[in-house]
Amino acid sequence: MPPITSRRGLLMGAAAVSAGAVLTGCTSNEPKESDDGPARNDQAVADDKPGKEVTIGFAGPQADHGWLNAINDNAKRRAEKYQDVTLELTEGSNDTAAQIGQVETLINKKVDVLVVLPADGKALTQVGLKAMKAGIPVVNLDRVFASAQAYRCWIGGDNYGMGLSAGHYIGEQLKHKENARVVELAGLDNLELTKQRTKGFDDALKNYPNVKKVARQAAEFTVESGQAKMSQLLQAQKDFDALWNHDDDQGVGALRAVKQAGRDDFLMVGGAGALSAFQEIKADRGVLKATVLYPPTMAASAIDLARALGQGKGVGGMAEFEIPASITLYSAVVDKDNVDQYMSTGFK
Repeated sequence: MPPITSRRGLLMGAAAVSAGAVLTGCTSNEPKESDDGPARNDQAVADDKPGKEVTIGFAGPQADHGWLNAINDNAKRRAEKYQDVTLELTEGSNDTAAQIGQVETLINKKVDVLVVLPADGKALTQVGLKAMKAGIPVVNLDRVFASAQAYRCWIGGDNYGMGLSAGHYIGEQLKHKENARVVELAGLDNLELTKQRTKGFDDALKNYPNVKKVARQAAEFTVESGQAKMSQLLQAQKDFDALWNHDDDQGVGALRAVKQAGRDDFLMVGGAGALSAFQEIKADRGVLKATVLYPPTMAASAIDLARALGQGKGVGGMAEFEIPASITLYSAVVDKDNVDQYMSTGFK
């Protein structure tokens, strides 16, 4: 992915279980039983009980967007849960050089484990390598480094899967409608994550020959751009059955445009998992019927993984004695049937 320093560039994209569910095993007290041998020693699996003291350094980009702010909040709240964890939190920066300096400061402090959500994965690869060479394991959060040697574990979302989930949901809603028409309100087109979301969406729609995408408009992951670009879509497309919007923040603006135009003749699916979207879905008072997750709870799970690494432990419910090298979160579809389950994870 090319270097990204703007606020919008830091948005990531994709949709089924939250990260908290992915890492339930990290806090499980149950030993792993196997048909091939005895249960694992409890001491080999991370759990909620106080253990070895672990100092975790956390470095992320500037929290100037709802999703990014939720990343920081999830990391802090998760660390507070553990009596044996001390969290060294940087201020965060969208400037690559500044973030490299922040990570180097954490390395010099000799933290036990690092959790890094890089502003630019490629540009921060060298500092990730530096930490690993210094004996500090790195949990690479979401935006991936250019080398697997720069981190011990990667955890993040699935942009392509986000598009797949949105496409399949819409396809299922329209599968009995002849000549169904859909439109797409994408994010910034110069971002690889946007391209991946669109590709997943298009691939999913191939399973529904009666459904055709008739228009696509790129926005900028902001409320203002969502409103402006949605207005353009509504003016150009007088008749369509469904809309997929890549991002719930820009979706706030999109919904404003829809209401101003007095349109209620289509269904809308959002993206990411904002609290405002969950509330709108629960109220069932407009076109927004579902959203696909890109859960910021991944930051809480990254803290779980970092703690397990610092204590030399593995993940409960798995046969291996080490944590995985890579965890890709699933992009859940949240609609009125399951929105209550996810409400507590919604970001503002």
